[in-house]
Amino acid sequence: MFSVPRSLVRLRSVYPLIYNGARFRSSLPMNTVVIFVPQQEAWVVERMGKFHQICEPGLNFLIPIVDRVKYVQSLKEIAIDIPKQSAVTSDNVTLAIDGVLYLRVVDPYKASYGVEDPEFAITQLAQTTMRSEIGKITLDTVFKERETLNIAIVEAINKAGLAWGITCLRYEIRDIKLPERVQEALSMQVEAERRKRAVVLESEGRREAEINVAEGEKQAKILSSEAQRIEQINKAQGESAAIQAVASAKAAALERISKALANKGGNAASLVVAEQYVKAFSELAKKSNTLILPADTGNVSSLVAQSMAIYKNITDRQVNMESTSKKDKDDNFLAEYNSDIDEDDDEKP
Repeated sequence: MFSVPRSLVRLRSVYPLIYNGARFRSSLPMNTVVIFVPQQEAWVVERMGKFHQICEPGLNFLIPIVDRVKYVQSLKEIAIDIPKQSAVTSDNVTLAIDGVLYLRVVDPYKASYGVEDPEFAITQLAQTTMRSEIGKITLDTVFKERETLNIAIVEAINKAGLAWGITCLRYEIRDIKLPERVQEALSMQVEAERRKRAVVLESEGRREAEINVAEGEKQAKILSSEAQRIEQINKAQGESAAIQAVASAKAAALERISKALANKGGNAASLVVAEQYVKAFSELAKKSNTLILPADTGNVSSLVAQSMAIYKNITDRQVNMESTSKKDKDDNFLAEYNSDIDEDDDEKP
């Protein structure tokens, strides 16, 4: 086997590099008959000035003098710094924007022969697309639409990159610088918005507190009224029970008195009336100085006689009413009985 001297094998890529903002290009590899292409690189070979082949990573053979490595393309993802540029929004605010572009070579042939300087072309396309997209939106939506701007720039670059053999993976806006006056106005707007939110939150807190206090007072009044209602109901029920008990006791006493009077208790009734008369007479002049007295105050017997006469008249009237009612019932019964007998006689043939 033969070995190729290491000094004859050059493995450096000559794809444009970005270093401190300057652009450097290394010399092309020499034709050493046997060449070794590094991984993730594609070497474009021309034969007598015409495209011949693309050397894949690994071992490749070339014809001396006739074949020549014309372009070396890196297939790795490359980050390109997009310089800061000025853009005007739809509401006439000038912004200074820069970004970073990530791309990759997918077709070494088109990347070599489709465009003279791929990096410069991509950079210019990214800047012009950014200015165009910024001009469609207002300042307030620039910060909200960063993702939309990135997607629009990537789509525009990919459309143009089809003929260049380059695909744009993503674009990121790195910095957006506003004019000093605009920045001060935005700061004041943000501060005013925060003050407004603070005032709104404070007012909402006061409203909630007042609502809670009102709800508490309402519940307290409801509970107090319920307690008063229950108290009044209980009091009324107690008074009703007391009145019923007193009425029952009086009714029972009156019933016993009436039974006693019915059993020839006139003397006892006269005694009771005399006792009440004496008791009432003893209470005179205790509550008021004005007195109304009968003419014969000392004649107790006449007062008792008058009381008994009134009682007898009432009793006789009740007896007459009961007898009359009983007679009416008997007459009604006889009339109904006679009418029934007449109806039966009429029904017989």
